[in-house]
Amino acid sequence: MHVIVDFTVVPIGVGVSLSPYVAACEKVLSDAGLVHTLHANGTGVEGEWDEVFSALRRCHEVVHQMGAPRISTVVKIGTRVDRQQTMSDKVQSVKSKLGS
Repeated sequence: MHVIVDFTVVPIGVGVSLSPYVAACEKVLSDAGLVHTLHANGTGVEGEWDEVFSALRRCHEVVHQMGAPRISTVVKIGTRVDRQQTMSDKVQSVKSKLGS
């Protein structure tokens, strides 16, 4: 099943700067070959369910290996069965209504 996920990984107990952990997770997504978009408060990713959630698990493993004793992750999941839709499709749909 195709899935679009928006998630935020928050390492706990590692100090204030989280960008090294975010960068490590972005590398996991790139290495997995998944379409993903980093934004200010998280990352959007799309692909087949098992591949996406395998990558999210790998993000947790990598961030723990970097020394984070705890991780809190917020995940929003969207699926459709009537047609396949990408993150880009969704954004373009809104932009077309704005006349952009």
